[in-house]
Amino acid sequence: MEKPPHLRPEFAKRFQDPAVALAYLSRPPYPEETFSVLSSLVAGSPRIVLDVGCGTGSIARLIAPLVDEVDAVDFSVPMMETAKALPGGNSPKIAWKLGRIEEVALRPSYSLIVGGQSLHWTDWDVVFPRFRGALARGGFLAVVDLDNEPTPWKAEEDELVKKFSTNPDYRPYPPHDMVADWERSGIFEKRGEKKTAPVPFYHTPEEYTEWLHSRSSLTRGSMGREKAAEFDARVALVLKKHVRGASVESLVFSTIVWGALP
Repeated sequence: MEKPPHLRPEFAKRFQDPAVALAYLSRPPYPEETFSVLSSLVAGSPRIVLDVGCGTGSIARLIAPLVDEVDAVDFSVPMMETAKALPGGNSPKIAWKLGRIEEVALRPSYSLIVGGQSLHWTDWDVVFPRFRGALARGGFLAVVDLDNEPTPWKAEEDELVKKFSTNPDYRPYPPHDMVADWERSGIFEKRGEKKTAPVPFYHTPEEYTEWLHSRSSLTRGSMGREKAAEFDARVALVLKKHVRGASVESLVFSTIVWGALP
């Protein structure tokens, strides 16, 4: 399958930058309801989950108490080391597996395979046959997307993101579009979808800006010091115009889409 050009491997490699792992700490967590939905999708026994592109463990660390075992896979050393140091990262239920999901050893019969904002980076021609062979009978592949309700400054922020992006081929490619491509190619059969209730999350203005820098197209390493500093200053002006007080509120929700692998 041909993917959008902004998802080339050289852009995925930016997540191996320690500064990006640090910026990930400013991302809002998935709402608690997310894990109730995921837990309900875990079929059979033992309840074993594969977390694809686990990053800082925002799914693996929170779902571990609800299941028997979790295999958490990522190719970024800084991401995985950060994940292990965060709350829940030392759970004996989690096996942290460093490597590319296209190559790392998988066990058979996962009850659920789940990916956050990572599955679009993988080589689908390689990983889907691997997933199909590793998924238990009746098991699902679930895609979890984290988003927030539009803010009053969204249009201004989008203009800044477009102006400062270091990925010239970038275009919006939301999970719904990705799943639709999978369905058209016959590698995925959608079985359900759930949007969680939005919950408030509060950043300082500096943390909010770091959240933006956790995107592959806005990493500090790819922007360079001067361009990153200019971006930070421009974001600060936008927030100052719209935000009253010391906190930036975001209404955060997740969307979970799950299905079978024919």
